[in-house]
Amino acid sequence: MPLLAGQAVPGPFELSRPARQRAPLVLASPHSGRDYPAAFLAQSRLDALAVRRSEDSFVEELWGAAPGLGIPLLAAHFPRVYCDANREPWELDPTMFDGPLPAWVNSASPRVGAGLGTIARVVANGEPVYRRRLPFREAEERIQRCWQPYHAALAGLIAETRDAFGCCLLIDCHSMPAHPGHGANAPDMVLGDAHGTACHGRAVRRVEEQLWAMGYRVRRNDPYAGGYVTRHYGRPREAVHVLQIEIARGLYMDEAAIERAPGMAALQRDLTTLLDSLAAADWFFLRV
Repeated sequence: MPLLAGQAVPGPFELSRPARQRAPLVLASPHSGRDYPAAFLAQSRLDALAVRRSEDSFVEELWGAAPGLGIPLLAAHFPRVYCDANREPWELDPTMFDGPLPAWVNSASPRVGAGLGTIARVVANGEPVYRRRLPFREAEERIQRCWQPYHAALAGLIAETRDAFGCCLLIDCHSMPAHPGHGANAPDMVLGDAHGTACHGRAVRRVEEQLWAMGYRVRRNDPYAGGYVTRHYGRPREAVHVLQIEIARGLYMDEAAIERAPGMAALQRDLTTLLDSLAAADWFFLRV
């Protein structure tokens, strides 16, 4: 459940470490956070359900077996609509703020144009979030309190893993709404590797083939090729590989009510099987 107004806000993320890391794998869930500060809820024009439309709800639970399998799992507590960890730190829409933004702010990216910058102007269905314009210091505070600690933790995990194993494969975990353009051929999962630039193709194939064998319909990079995390951290020439996995929400949740559905348990089991297989694999080919 989301945090109720007036409750204390926990730290910006939860890092679940295994007793011993078993493989050069790291999992991260930047969009599953659902702790909504009271001050933010007071600023929003949306009701308690509408404000959650951008969440990758329950994704950290889907992959929750990771620490028990020897794989660290980093999950944001803060919601995407409050501060988006899968954006550059300063992708900001100038129309949202009550004064001019510093010249160094990126106000011209496609994400900003869509209203989905680091501080979102709209939720996923296009509804505006705020009653009025924000002061720039509000964005500064959120980025310093949420974005920066999350990425410091993620960068640290990647560096630790590469030092220990000679390489790192980061799986960036997301969920996706039903996509109108796919119709009856809608994928169950989309693997994003920034069109082959962020992850070794052999690693992508390994994940893809196992998901196909489990009966899931899988696509690559359509319509999600990977966001900031994939493109920023995915540096195969430095033995750091990133694969974004988007899971269709209809597999495990009621999208309208934002509630877990009966299919969640079976999906969790399959993802646990996938992780166990990946943890046991030889990743020598990811090294430089």
